[in-house]
Amino acid sequence: MNQAQPSTPVLELRDLEVHHRARGGSLFRPTIVKAVDGVDFSVRRGETVGIVGESGSGKSTLANVLVGLQEPTAGTFLFRGRAVKRLDGRARREFGRTVSVVFQDPATALNPRMTIQDILLDPLVVHGIGTEAARLARVKELLSLVGLPQSAAEVTPSNVSGGQRQRVAIARALALEPEIIIADEPTSALDVSVRAQVLNLLNDLKRQLGLGMVFISHDIQTVRYVSDRICVVYKGRIVEEGSAAEVFDSATNDYTRKLLGAAPSLLHAS
Repeated sequence: MNQAQPSTPVLELRDLEVHHRARGGSLFRPTIVKAVDGVDFSVRRGETVGIVGESGSGKSTLANVLVGLQEPTAGTFLFRGRAVKRLDGRARREFGRTVSVVFQDPATALNPRMTIQDILLDPLVVHGIGTEAARLARVKELLSLVGLPQSAAEVTPSNVSGGQRQRVAIARALALEPEIIIADEPTSALDVSVRAQVLNLLNDLKRQLGLGMVFISHDIQTVRYVSDRICVVYKGRIVEEGSAAEVFDSATNDYTRKLLGAAPSLLHAS
């Protein structure tokens, strides 16, 4: 595929639906849950789009679609301006290099038996990038990029703090020089004292590397801190969308107002 122009979204969803068959109902009249229900969404390189909603709102299902883990029931998924039915083979490899993920809990996302160096080498080896020397040099560069000492390469994730583990997870997400990072609740498992540090790191990396980012959270104040544009999700739909300032200063949806009233502080404990 050709490289996308700056005006072309790297990822785009058009009238996207994801329906699940729920427990209950009958064989002939099953109960259908509309986890995502007619969503239009896009993200370009260089912008951060926040997706915010309470548990069960559909934001995590939306994240799974964006990272290629969930196939939609209906609608169109576009990657670099082209409609994609299924990610496999060459398309999957290209997608994997373009779109990276930072998960909620680094303690479960990182292999506890691997050293941090091996964790960061792994995506480079899988994609056959560079010589051994070039890969080791890239590991050093990644550690520096996320503010970790070079000595961290020699230890396993259990030997560093929670905030440092999330920095390792971010470094791994950056290993293949992606255009977009999907960050799914990346600070909610961290101590309050280190959340702002990780958010500042993500903001700095976005500016430094020209990254696009989809930042997913239940905390609208956190989303405001990092986002250029905010999408409020409720019952599988985007009920409000606009710049961070527009959503905070002139929210039109009652659910958005509820989220704003329930989020007193960026660093408030979950």
